[in-house]
Amino acid sequence: MRTVTYSMGVSLDGYIVGPDGGFEWTEPDPEVFRFWIDEIRGVDVHLLGRRLYETMLYWETADQDPALDDAGREWAALWNPLPKVVFSTTLSAVQGRAVLASGSVAEEIERLRAEPGDGEIAIGGATLAAEAAAADLIDEYRTMVHPVLVGGGIPYFPRHERRVDLELVETRTFGSQVLYLRHRVRRQRLNGPSPGRPWQPLGSG
Repeated sequence: MRTVTYSMGVSLDGYIVGPDGGFEWTEPDPEVFRFWIDEIRGVDVHLLGRRLYETMLYWETADQDPALDDAGREWAALWNPLPKVVFSTTLSAVQGRAVLASGSVAEEIERLRAEPGDGEIAIGGATLAAEAAAADLIDEYRTMVHPVLVGGGIPYFPRHERRVDLELVETRTFGSQVLYLRHRVRRQRLNGPSPGRPWQPLGSG
């Protein structure tokens, strides 16, 4: 079954956008950008909210930008033909390989998982990710942690009162001190947790 992933740049204090709406601190250097290029090769379809979709519209005509370098052209060649599903209540039309979602995030993921293929279903945007997480549909969280504290804004992780156990499966540190963390969701066993000695945080007793 296709893996559902949620990948974005994030500040050390957990935000994808700062309190002023800015995210210029997530702009990748060549090494990080190469990583994103390699990662997108494993994606079969990308789910986006309106804001992220509109931000990424630049790439639809990026090949006309004389300042675009070879890495940018390589990204555009991978991103533009990639099927995309856009979730919006205000857009009436979308461009390129994008289509407007006809159902909820959960319904779209169920539909996509029923289709043939083993590439990833990637989610972009905190609102969509929160909906998918609430339905326990995210399989992997992939964070590109930037060495900056922005103090507020839009959080990467959904804010809900539900515990999610994760397994760290990959890490990488870049020359720019950006840290990549890949965590896989550990599903709860049907027979419940194994018995053991209760753990007590230091200083709590």
